Amino acid sequence: MIEDLWYKNAIIYSLDLETFMDANGDGIGDFEGLVRQLDYLHSLGVTVLWLAPFQPTPNKDNGYDISDYYGVDPRHGSSGEFVEFIHEAHKRGIRIIIDMVVNHTSDQHRWFQEAVKSPDSFYRDWYVWAKKRPDNWKDGVVFPGVQEATWTLNKKAGEYYFHRFYEFQPDLNTNNPHVRNEIKRIMGYWLQMGVAGFRLDAVPFIIETPDKDGGEQEQAFEYLHEMRKFLQWRKGDGILLGEANVLPKETIPYFGDIGQGIHMMFNFYVNQFLFYALASTKIKHLVKALNETKELPATAQWAQFLRNHDELDLGRLTEKQRQEVFAKFAPEKDMQLYERGIRRRLAPMLQNRQQLEMANSLIFSLPGTPVIRYGDELAMGDDLSLPEREAIRTPMQWSDEEQGGFSVNKKTVHPVISEGEYGYKKINVAAQRRDPESFLNWTAKIIRLRKECPEIGWGKWEILETGSPHVLAIQYEWRGNCILTMHNFSSDAQAVQVKPIADKGQTIYHLMDEQQSNSDEKGIHHLHIEGYGYYWYRVGTMAYTLHRQRE
Repeated sequence: MIEDLWYKNAIIYSLDLETFMDANGDGIGDFEGLVRQLDYLHSLGVTVLWLAPFQPTPNKDNGYDISDYYGVDPRHGSSGEFVEFIHEAHKRGIRIIIDMVVNHTSDQHRWFQEAVKSPDSFYRDWYVWAKKRPDNWKDGVVFPGVQEATWTLNKKAGEYYFHRFYEFQPDLNTNNPHVRNEIKRIMGYWLQMGVAGFRLDAVPFIIETPDKDGGEQEQAFEYLHEMRKFLQWRKGDGILLGEANVLPKETIPYFGDIGQGIHMMFNFYVNQFLFYALASTKIKHLVKALNETKELPATAQWAQFLRNHDELDLGRLTEKQRQEVFAKFAPEKDMQLYERGIRRRLAPMLQNRQQLEMANSLIFSLPGTPVIRYGDELAMGDDLSLPEREAIRTPMQWSDEEQGGFSVNKKTVHPVISEGEYGYKKINVAAQRRDPESFLNWTAKIIRLRKECPEIGWGKWEILETGSPHVLAIQYEWRGNCILTMHNFSSDAQAVQVKPIADKGQTIYHLMDEQQSNSDEKGIHHLHIEGYGYYWYRVGTMAYTLHRQRE
């Protein structure tokens, strides 16, 4: 019998508390503001909220430099307000997952402050040190052009410490059993506070052992097993959602055998070839990427996304492919970042409403669980005048009032987009709620459709031939039911021929309008799909039926 794995058919919404809604008027988003907007998220169809770090922090890296894992930064409210938020979310059937940032801390964390005082400090070995500067001190920087090294001298300690990211984020030594026990306490604390799981930040760096001599770094996958075991002992249906931008052949150890590793992982590999397909209009490489990431343990799941809170990473593409994506979506140098990525939101990149709908429809129909970034349901824009990744971290645009209804304060944590076609006067929740043709209302419809098609989250899938290099067709089967989705990456209309593998495939019913198609005597459907068109079909019967089978 299949276990009821709720994340298989979830709708995940990603937000940063500081830029979502400000209730107390200080220009920074807070938990009280988020509580006020839970009904909006519920009506949109969201079932899971993923919160960026909100713990105490010097805030040099969007909160990812945590100085205390056991509290709420005063800018966002109190622990009491967090508990109230959890209560209100649960009343609406919304689960909460939070960022677990444990590969590094802030250099202002008490542990690091104690570690630098003496080689004999209890916390000294909580971090990674070298008495002399390693020869590979510049290798493996994550932010080329901004970050200069991965080993930095701490004058007070008299030694070099390791940091995968910025120098104010020293890496924790997860080989130390005391560190591992403390991470369990952190997990236990937030589970007790009511969260449904964790988005593990930078998973490969949590489990790596840095080599001071430049040798190959070992990865301790057994530590993921340890985290999973602890999580499910404390909360049986809790999940780990991993951030690991790795090659397909490297993914299986992260998932492990059933019940061992992380439950879900962001599919960065498919994401990069998806954008190459959008730029080139050809699906060949996207199909290959999908097939390369197909085989997973039964309880594992991909998290599929278009844009996240970081740059659009294109590091897995060839140089020629990457330049083709840059030319299409980020032709100016200021739109690019870290020599590998794009720092723009989706709407300004695609611009065309039909293509924007197609891309979003696609992400809801790919094998896995869809993840939406706040504001993308409105087709919000970016602010390239802001540095690095802050360009896509502007405040949510709620109305055409001052500061977009985000805050009554004249100064906000990041400037609200106020000018141009993506300014809050033109793009905001209040206006789009009243417009039946708005992108917000379209997004709510596609979310509802995805929730009515559990075959996508649970089923076996195959990519079907269409006779067009521009049209992606995927068929899903689960418990006697079948879904067929088709997406045209070209601006030109395409004539396609598709043959469902399923029984009763002679008739297919469109789920967005009243169309239906009957096959020819060979079982082939001859269809016409408009430029940037997208079709969702139920195969064989219009009514959704769920056959309870023993599996």
